[in-house]
Amino acid sequence: MGRKVYVVGVGMTKFEKPGSKEWDYPDMAKQAGERALADAGIAYDLVEQACVGYCYGDSTCGQRAVYTLGLTGIPIYNVNNNCATGSSALFMAKQFIEGGLADCVLALGFEKMEKGSLGSKYTDRTNPMDKQFMLMNDLRGIGAAPVAPQFFGNAGREHMERYGTTAEHFAKIGWKNHKHSVNNPYSQFQDEYSLEQIKAAPMVWEPLTKLQCCPTSDGSGAAIVASEDFVRRHGLQAKAVEILGMAMASDFKSTFDEKSSIKLVGSDMTKAAAGKVYEQSGFGPENVDVVELHDCFSANELITYEALGLCPEGKAGEFIDSGANTYGGKVVVNPSGGLISKGHPLGATGLAQCAELNWQVRGEADKRQVKDAKIALQHNLGLGGVAVVTMYRKASIA
Repeated sequence: MGRKVYVVGVGMTKFEKPGSKEWDYPDMAKQAGERALADAGIAYDLVEQACVGYCYGDSTCGQRAVYTLGLTGIPIYNVNNNCATGSSALFMAKQFIEGGLADCVLALGFEKMEKGSLGSKYTDRTNPMDKQFMLMNDLRGIGAAPVAPQFFGNAGREHMERYGTTAEHFAKIGWKNHKHSVNNPYSQFQDEYSLEQIKAAPMVWEPLTKLQCCPTSDGSGAAIVASEDFVRRHGLQAKAVEILGMAMASDFKSTFDEKSSIKLVGSDMTKAAAGKVYEQSGFGPENVDVVELHDCFSANELITYEALGLCPEGKAGEFIDSGANTYGGKVVVNPSGGLISKGHPLGATGLAQCAELNWQVRGEADKRQVKDAKIALQHNLGLGGVAVVTMYRKASIA
């Protein structure tokens, strides 16, 4: 391990339904970036490098986005890692600090999305998920629904078959996350639903109803990461949140060889990344107070409880039924409302998770504050594949 790394400022936009607001990606990035700089209380000219994540855009959108903050000639890297793009930009920024290559780096993510379900942009070349598609087809066939809910819905079906999980367990996750988002002013949706309404919503792909699926979204998130020396030099001790551990994993042979819909959507990647983070930090899942995890669909939140070690394998249903995953329980999962309710602008999601968890451990999350939140865990997933897991703690720098 190299030098310690701290988040000293975070910011994000409200997530919006695509096309519902007259703004473009430079506007989103400017708002999130300026909010992160203001949160840190530093000027943009102190930023030495920038890592900028997005999935939909031309090759130097990162530069165009950052130019809204200033023109200082710094290196700007464009990052694309599917739905884990935002946390991949953060991981890259952290490594620059950790390796001594910079003392202050901006991680920025944004997305301007099209309405409707995600589709493939390029049809004249190999699909990067061709191996995943072929295996899903072999395992359970491919139906008429959008592809993403099929991947994750199939993982949910496998969990039901193996462990007796019910459709109600998945619905309870949607119910919880919509309930949490009522208190999040940044959330795309702030409506509360009854469990019956969640279950009765239009079926997208069994067992997933519409209210258990994340929407497409426009928005941006940002974080300023810095070295301990920078924190001291600029008097940022009161703001600083330490990144105790962070790991990224890609697919393993088991993703494809073990003929499992759960493994196909990244459970082994998540498990491996989490294991590294627990080793790096010296803390385990039992020490975690608050989690932001990648609930693109309720089925993924459920299987991720087990992959992160929040509960034993096969016990996610009991974990949900006991209320262990919300306020007053063992750990609060997705106090922001998660992707299901907050929204999912692909490049921004990981940095929005980072922002939420920094506010939580700083005690600044207002009505959604988790009591005595000290250790926070983040999980961001992209099929194809990448899983990024991060652990945070409020810094204690003299």
